[in-house]
Amino acid sequence: MSVVVPTDKTGKLKSAGKAAGYRAKRRFILISLVPVLLLFGVFAFLPIAWSLGLSVFKYDPLSSKALFVGADNYIRMARDAVFLKSLWVTFKFVTITVLINIVITLLIASAIQRVRIPWLKSLFRTVFFLPTIAPLAGTAIVWSTMFNYNNGLFNILLAKLHMAPIQWLSDPHYALYSVIMMTLWADIGYNIVLFIAGLDSIPDMYYEAAILEGAGRRHIFFHITLPLLRRTLLFVSVTTVVSYFQAFPQFQIMTKGEPFNETRVLALHIYDQAFANSNMGYASAMATVFLMIILLVTLLQLRWGRTQWEH
Repeated sequence: MSVVVPTDKTGKLKSAGKAAGYRAKRRFILISLVPVLLLFGVFAFLPIAWSLGLSVFKYDPLSSKALFVGADNYIRMARDAVFLKSLWVTFKFVTITVLINIVITLLIASAIQRVRIPWLKSLFRTVFFLPTIAPLAGTAIVWSTMFNYNNGLFNILLAKLHMAPIQWLSDPHYALYSVIMMTLWADIGYNIVLFIAGLDSIPDMYYEAAILEGAGRRHIFFHITLPLLRRTLLFVSVTTVVSYFQAFPQFQIMTKGEPFNETRVLALHIYDQAFANSNMGYASAMATVFLMIILLVTLLQLRWGRTQWEH
């Protein structure tokens, strides 16, 4: 005796329709990503691959021949005092500027976030963000004028205070810190906006509970705000570190690496080797090492800053 099991044709049609819709959406996504992937391939991955290839050659862009030298360019870096100095200056610049940037922007964002008048809060946010809109090259030119020894704004203020003028951009003790001042002024607005967004995303119930328990402002900041702001801190620190590692226009315009290579960051040194000295192979080897350094630092930041919670 056979038993006939009824089939739900409507259910089969619905599942088939869902599968077809899923395939159509997936096809649309893939087609939409093709232009983006092509752009990345042409303007990001292809130059990186080309640079890796050039790093094992002695190549002059004005010559039609390239001599294969293997690892000689990488060995040369270990003996190049200017390269080692530029690497040290780069790490010094990134460390100081990132730490000051994060501390200042977090404090300013916390102060702005406490403002209860909406239009005033928006005004503060706009005022601090405005410098980031200006081209960095133009900002560097303006600050170079302000740092001028004879008639710059800073030395005029020192004269008003009966203090001796300073060679802001030509004194080895002040040059790097002068560029750091300019970089911070031009860049802090972006991180302030990010921190304000992160602070606004923290639920008020945590602060209300802490206040009911009698916690002070300092305790609330270090035990509630900072832990709940950890993901924003991670994003800000990663993007800021990568950005400052690649700092170039301000050094090229304001100091050109002088005095005595005290402001010669690695990006500037790579540029000079590639285009001023026409030593493209050696510059490509330095760029490869630079890429590995940035990648390693970023991975370490992501590992140390990851969190496993939601709020």
